[in-house]
Amino acid sequence: MVMQPKPRSESTVTMTQIVLPYHANVAGNMHGGEVMKLMDSAAGVVAARHCLSNVVTASVTQLSFIEPIFVGDLVICTAELTYTGKTSMEVYVCVKAEDLERGIIKSVSEGYFFMVALDRNGRPREIPPLLVENEEQQLCHDAAQARISQAKQNKNREGKC
Repeated sequence: MVMQPKPRSESTVTMTQIVLPYHANVAGNMHGGEVMKLMDSAAGVVAARHCLSNVVTASVTQLSFIEPIFVGDLVICTAELTYTGKTSMEVYVCVKAEDLERGIIKSVSEGYFFMVALDRNGRPREIPPLLVENEEQQLCHDAAQARISQAKQNKNREGKC
């Protein structure tokens, strides 16, 4: 069965959240794990929307924390598909924080989440290909292929812990 390619725009999401005290450490900065949880949730929604099935996170690469996020900030998490394989896909997640008292928005985090689609029995299942619609998306797709290839090479070189 040949699946119809789907454009990035069909699955892209933006999720927001106000940072509350229980999201933060004693200095008032949002915990990195809370940021990662929001990013993983956004990546999961994108992947599930693309393949219309359950998905799991297989790996996270190039996760960066650029600036702190403070209690009271609005966290804006945007996620979009960059690559699809046979059963897996890469989702780029970009996080911004808005200081709601000053109206200043800053980039605070970004990363790539590798997701795998699962069937009802928990086994990887085939997914629709990504429809690359323009040069920017092609560049993102090519960069994703390079990251995946590098990760596979690194995995083959590494021993077990």
